[in-house]
Amino acid sequence: MPKAALITLNAGDDPLANLPVTCDLIEQAAGAGAQFVLTPEVTNCVSTARARQEAVLHLEAQDPTLAALRGVAQAQGIWLLIGSLALKTGETDGRFANRSFLISPDGEIAARYDKIHMFDVSVSETETYFESKGYRPGTQASVTNTPMGRIGMTICYDVRFPALYRALAQGGAQIITVPAAFSPVTGAAHWEVLLRARAIECGTWIFAPAQSGTHKITTGKPRATYGHSLVVAPWGEVVADGGTQTGVTLFDYDLSAVDEARARVPSLTHDRPFDLRPVQ
Repeated sequence: MPKAALITLNAGDDPLANLPVTCDLIEQAAGAGAQFVLTPEVTNCVSTARARQEAVLHLEAQDPTLAALRGVAQAQGIWLLIGSLALKTGETDGRFANRSFLISPDGEIAARYDKIHMFDVSVSETETYFESKGYRPGTQASVTNTPMGRIGMTICYDVRFPALYRALAQGGAQIITVPAAFSPVTGAAHWEVLLRARAIECGTWIFAPAQSGTHKITTGKPRATYGHSLVVAPWGEVVADGGTQTGVTLFDYDLSAVDEARARVPSLTHDRPFDLRPVQ
């Protein structure tokens, strides 16, 4: 069975300070035998301040975190999911991309995914987010064939939109990645149940590396995240929980569990057309 690892981070808003911590944990995971290593959403920079992001972020081609992590993947000979990087886009509106990268063992970019669903919510009177002000949403979903399995990529808030996951599963995904920087409030209430629901509905493995703790922010609104990097099997059981501490969560997974779950409940083949009657 393949061995994989989720990395739990507590990234701040200085990408150059975050990078050596991330590299060290990836190397630890590879040294422990992981062939596939996954980092969380915004691996390079956790920040809500547009001015700070403008000062420290880069275009993809010049991003030092991306270049360094591609080098680590190549040096360690592993598949690496960079959960996401906050990147400049060069667009006239100044918005950034929240982009996930799948890196092959030769250090090449095998797939990219820009987060589709933006976290524009008011969790409480004191906790609000308006992600679409700073980030432009993606429009493209995809499934990538790898020796680790057929991988569909999502990010964080996407988990609340099951149609995306169903499309990935029906497109062949055996593993769906859900790197996240989940709010502590919504995380405690919804994180595990949403991930388990997506795994059960799709009959897929769910690999969900997470940011955790109170983040070191030099400017802007303070930020905290829920943690609990999770692995959920296709039948819905939680296989691994990384808790709230930063570090490496190792696990084994069996792709035959996907076929077994889908054979037991073949709901991906049972879609039926229907009409929605307007309210009278």
